[in-house]
Amino acid sequence: MRVLVVGGGGREHALCWALAASPLAEAVYCAPGNAGIARVAACLPVAAEDLAGQVRLALDRRIDLVVVGPEAPLAAGLADRLEEAGVKVFGPSAAAAALEGSKGFAKDLCARCGIPTAPYARFSDEAAARAHLRRMDPPFVVKADGLAAGKGVVVAGTLAEADRAVAAMLTGGAGIVIEEFLPGEEASFFALVDGATALPLASALDYKRAGDGGSGPNTGGMGACSPAPAVTEAVAEAAMARIVRPAVAAMAEAGTPFKGVLYAGLMVADGAPRLLEFNVRFGDPECQALMVRLDSDLLPALVAAADGVLDFFDLRWRDEAAVSVVMAARGYPGAHETGGAVGGLDRAAAVEGVTVFHAATEADSQGVVRAAGGRVLGVTAAAAGFAEARARAYRAVDAIDWPGGFCRRDVGAGLAGEGPGQTGEGN
Repeated sequence: MRVLVVGGGGREHALCWALAASPLAEAVYCAPGNAGIARVAACLPVAAEDLAGQVRLALDRRIDLVVVGPEAPLAAGLADRLEEAGVKVFGPSAAAAALEGSKGFAKDLCARCGIPTAPYARFSDEAAARAHLRRMDPPFVVKADGLAAGKGVVVAGTLAEADRAVAAMLTGGAGIVIEEFLPGEEASFFALVDGATALPLASALDYKRAGDGGSGPNTGGMGACSPAPAVTEAVAEAAMARIVRPAVAAMAEAGTPFKGVLYAGLMVADGAPRLLEFNVRFGDPECQALMVRLDSDLLPALVAAADGVLDFFDLRWRDEAAVSVVMAARGYPGAHETGGAVGGLDRAAAVEGVTVFHAATEADSQGVVRAAGGRVLGVTAAAAGFAEARARAYRAVDAIDWPGGFCRRDVGAGLAGEGPGQTGEGN
């Protein structure tokens, strides 16, 4: 099969890495890709958001399956355009992508289906939102009702902070969702969906804040571990029965069946999962941690989801722990410099059990890898337990020569018994 992966981040590198290992893959392409992806796939200079360009590329290269990585082209309708052109695609339609594209849409669906989630209210008027906040107890959770690259949530400890979040989010013209804070242990739970059947995947734990101990602003993700300790077998079964399957059934009944990967952000308390939010793609960097644990061929699983035959499919996972540490440009998620040389990548990759996934890199004319964005690398290690996986990941991080970069030093620490347990960093 000829496969095209759309995107150019760490998630897409992990997907290309897994797909290139499939004996069914005749060729793997990625558009636009990055310097690391270029080692496992042919990178082509077409932006992920260039829907017409991606369709032309799929037709010109006689692509058998397109795998769409990021949420923005899905929400814009790339899957619809590809299907109209007769190209098989793994990823939801624009209508189904509303599960991530609109927090309000997803919360309303939860209310209709009885999916356990935080009480909420939707607003487009600032005065009404501020009045609602004053009827609540802190902390306050304010969410932008639209795509925000994983950074559209503010958990405010004071009214003043919540008021500022409301004003900032409504300035852009989109609505907001205000909901009650959910305590517990946070986890990311993934399932492949073919429109009717949902196949559970593995779980992960995402480190959203920029600084150690959950300090600093929200980011697109500074690290991930898999599996998430809070997602026991019983919790996974409850998440499928009470959250994933009801959502899949509701989307099918509405005439907008969901196909792709459904990512349920969970908060687990007293063994019961509640939904924080839905995403309609693999998480980043959770995907990196998941892919190094996958013991099955990824490609036929994605084809089965696209073809609607997941009820005949199963996946195997390695009984290992994975820790992925994101290296980002200093200043991220705020203003940061790009262009700095990143050295020591081969030394890092030589550490046992380590794979270095590139998130925002480019190679210059001399072949030097340079930082090209905020989150630049995902240094990912697998081992028998979290302590060794964490040790390997940071051994590889320390082998990388990039003065302009930084990382959190506590990814996986609680799971490895080296610090306070991880309970989640946002609603």
